[in-house]
Amino acid sequence: MYFCDKNIKLYHTMRLRISYVLRIAMALFAVASVTMVSAEEYNVASPDGRIDVSISDDGGRLRYETCLDGVQMLQPSALGLLTTAGDFSKGLQIVGEESRSVNETYKMRNTKASHVYYCANELTFKVKNAAGQQFSVQFRVSNRDVAFRYLLERQGKDGDTKRTRVLRELSAFNPVGGTKTFLCPQIGPETGWEQTKPSYEERYLLDQEMNVRSQFGLGYTFPCLFRVPSSLNAQRSTLNNYWMLISETGVTSQYCGSHLSDYTAGEGYSIAFPHEGENNATGSVEPSVTLPSATPWRTITMGSTLAPIVETTVAYDLVSPLYQPSIAYKGGRYTWSWLVWQDESINYDDQVQFIDLASKMGFEYTLVDNWWDERIGRDRIAELSRYAQERGVSLMLWYNSNGSENDAPQTPRDCMSTSIARHREMAWLKSIGVKGIKVDFFGGDKQQTMQLYEDILADANLYGIQVIFHGCTLPRGWERMYPNFVASEAVLASENVFFDPRHANNEGKELTLHPFIRNAVASMDWGGVIMNKYLSRDNKSRHRRATSDMFEIATAITNQSEVNCIAMQPNNLSELPAIELELLREMPTQWDETRFIDGYPGRYVVMARRHADRWYIAALNGTGEPLSLDLSLPMLDGTAFTLYTDGKQKAYDAMKTAKVKLKLPALAGALIK
Repeated sequence: MYFCDKNIKLYHTMRLRISYVLRIAMALFAVASVTMVSAEEYNVASPDGRIDVSISDDGGRLRYETCLDGVQMLQPSALGLLTTAGDFSKGLQIVGEESRSVNETYKMRNTKASHVYYCANELTFKVKNAAGQQFSVQFRVSNRDVAFRYLLERQGKDGDTKRTRVLRELSAFNPVGGTKTFLCPQIGPETGWEQTKPSYEERYLLDQEMNVRSQFGLGYTFPCLFRVPSSLNAQRSTLNNYWMLISETGVTSQYCGSHLSDYTAGEGYSIAFPHEGENNATGSVEPSVTLPSATPWRTITMGSTLAPIVETTVAYDLVSPLYQPSIAYKGGRYTWSWLVWQDESINYDDQVQFIDLASKMGFEYTLVDNWWDERIGRDRIAELSRYAQERGVSLMLWYNSNGSENDAPQTPRDCMSTSIARHREMAWLKSIGVKGIKVDFFGGDKQQTMQLYEDILADANLYGIQVIFHGCTLPRGWERMYPNFVASEAVLASENVFFDPRHANNEGKELTLHPFIRNAVASMDWGGVIMNKYLSRDNKSRHRRATSDMFEIATAITNQSEVNCIAMQPNNLSELPAIELELLREMPTQWDETRFIDGYPGRYVVMARRHADRWYIAALNGTGEPLSLDLSLPMLDGTAFTLYTDGKQKAYDAMKTAKVKLKLPALAGALIK
């Protein structure tokens, strides 16, 4: 049967399969008993019909598979849960279904699109286990994305089981053979500097085989990118690549953060819960929920190009705001002394220099990093905040999240780990005009830590304070769920460019990777458009930055965060060409639309973002070789524009069909506006 609404197609088919419930020994060549049972198969398609998902209960196990344009992306993959309230992993039968079309619009100020129209087909099917207990699995399929979650009911006689622990989630993702991976390994607890990991800061491995075991044997952090080969058929004379990005969204204090296991032949990757050693071994790895309840959404974004991956809004489509903003939060740019001047810069006089820099550049914020309470003192921080406000700049202050989760010594400590401490601290921050905080060093993905993230955000909103997280987990729909959330690090970030020349040489590769993976699903505080030639205060010593100036400026567009770090130094005001300063002065951080132009993960990227009626197109060459591109830019059709490359700019008159031939040297960038 078909359900149509504005060309939306949803269909459900049923077929009978024969299943033997009893076999005697094959040697007897006789079957003592044969029972015919019906196994139901459900299909739900995207509104445009290109994506198809089929779900079956064959053999008492729930499985699903996905296709795009008739090309299989995921082979049969497991579904199910094991809970203290019931076993929903085997002996399962689909006993009912309900379908509807979803058409929603919403606005956002702080991610890749300001106005989103979400159109999807939803299929919810009720499932019964061998004990007669029921739960539901809900799928939504849009033109880019597949998402599913579990809906848990109250159990027991008269619904008297009102809570449960989820012991295991069977959800799996089984890519077709020949798929290549772009994955970041999950690291174990209490590792890294001062036992602050896991913090989503490991190195991605690109174009790997699926059977390559993860570096630490603990699977992979979300999001996970896959390059899927299409099969040859009558319509295709060549082997094409398809793309798939797997992640999750909607994680609150009511669940833990998850990741993917290592690959198992025949089963693929499955959902894995946190390690028991996280959070200093306190708290459970098994999420505890009240009933009825819904799990977070598992998301799969698919495309025959990388455009759906770069442009997807699935992380926000499936969630809703959890509270209203207490004030109208303001995006912008911030200066940050610590990246290059390090701890020695956390003094009153140096911070004045970075406030003055922000003021002269028209930036909105200055971030004062760790040790400010000891090296500057609270009274002088209040004075510094007044100084900043007189110059049109607001302060953001750094905090250690501890608690007892790790050994990071930086202060201020123990100001964010309890409700009493938070309210006392945030009331003081509001009283001196501080507009944001950066909270660092979290202990993992357990439900207990998700509760801490949520508590910090909710309490900060009461005082009109925006929040950036570092040393932390991946945000999972938080820009929409928590209106004062800005961004998270959750990436091998800019500080490593300072610490190690190997990371400086690898910056081009990293920053041409994240538009397709990390930044595709959440805002990212990578920590700086680095404008010093050398990673030193005098801009003459230590190791050199490997990327060009225009590469760095273009990353202000490719790296998306509503409050973005422009890691200039005071000396840059006199050293940088006037055109570079002007580009940085007028750089937006809030976007109305995002489009993918061209690229390959870890090699190069060209993408366009629109702010109001102006388009900004950024191009990055992350390789050590020159790159030539023929760009078609339909968003600029009929519009005059300027191309900026290192040391050059070229004005283009309006063209009916805008095209640009672009030549980028190694580790160089370009900006078109």
